[in-house]
Amino acid sequence: MDRALNPYAPGSGLRPPAMVGREAQVEAFDTVVARTGNHLHNRGMVLSGLRGVGKTVLLNELRAHADSHGWFTVAIEAVPGDAGARAVRGKLARELLVAARRYNRPGARERLKGVLGSIGSFSATIGVAGVSLGIETTEGRADTGQVDLDLEEMVDDVATALRPEGKGFAIFIDEMQDVDDELLTALLAVQHAAGQRQWPFYVIGAGLPSLPSTLSESRSYAERLFDYHEIGPLSRDAAGAALATPAEKVGARYGAQALDLLVEAAAGYPYFLQEYGKAIWDVAPAKVFTEADAERALELGRAQLDQGFFPARWDRATPAERAYLRAMAEDGDGGSRSGEVARRLGKQIGSLGPTRAQLIAKGLVYAPEHGRIAFTVPGMSDYIGRQRTE
Repeated sequence: MDRALNPYAPGSGLRPPAMVGREAQVEAFDTVVARTGNHLHNRGMVLSGLRGVGKTVLLNELRAHADSHGWFTVAIEAVPGDAGARAVRGKLARELLVAARRYNRPGARERLKGVLGSIGSFSATIGVAGVSLGIETTEGRADTGQVDLDLEEMVDDVATALRPEGKGFAIFIDEMQDVDDELLTALLAVQHAAGQRQWPFYVIGAGLPSLPSTLSESRSYAERLFDYHEIGPLSRDAAGAALATPAEKVGARYGAQALDLLVEAAAGYPYFLQEYGKAIWDVAPAKVFTEADAERALELGRAQLDQGFFPARWDRATPAERAYLRAMAEDGDGGSRSGEVARRLGKQIGSLGPTRAQLIAKGLVYAPEHGRIAFTVPGMSDYIGRQRTE
């Protein structure tokens, strides 16, 4: 098969050629947009799930939908640590300024002059001078230097200006569990204020399965601020469509056994489906994909995952952390009891607290419930089992 025509797109955040299995989330957000157009308030949205389930793709899809309806949107990706917090603030500031420039046009400039000034002031307080992008500041508005107060004033101004038009203001946040405490608290407080004051402002976040609990720990009322959507593996039918539809559009098709083999191996995870789809296209000699083609594709796809997807996480772990992960891997991907991991390592559970905390901070594991720990990456236990002992 001609590799230049390969329709599959494995990669972080890359939109798959067939966007399937996420209709419920798209429809839910479409309802938010429609209700906003009718001047009715909604809650924000939170998408949570393991890595590889397509949260980033879905988040981008929702933002594109908002943009197509004339919303004021910005998008950021959180990064852990102090340096990450500074980088996120800079990104937020620049995204706001770029979005403001889209509204700084003839016919809208005077009506939104105060709004643009508030954006400029807020951006300046968190590290980016708005005048560099043609946005002036408004003295006495969103310029106290306190993130929570300034964010609320800026959102108030923008959302109030958009409301008569039936438009919304949304901040889309990927890896939301890594937002620093100060900014996260401010975002939740403003989302809360938006509900009370009927501002068309929404935080739309995506992150690991721990995200809902992270939000609740930050603000107890967070559970009432959002519609929560757990993003899991695709159903068998949706997974089959994710593979078959792109091939059919370019004149190829799967034999039933070939399709079943890849769908089962991918376990419904969109990233794996794209990797296996790309592999079978590259190895198949004809436009009808056979079971033998699928078996070769699995070998190639797994090798590719072992060279990129899994090592990107594994290589970040220290020797002590890898020992902890190996102990977890004995239980597969279903999760482990912290006490059992300690027993396998021959240590007291308390002494492993720092190691566990570091693995959570690095996004390699999460705590689905008290006393349990699980991988954030599907298939990680099998990958660990394929590695030689260090």
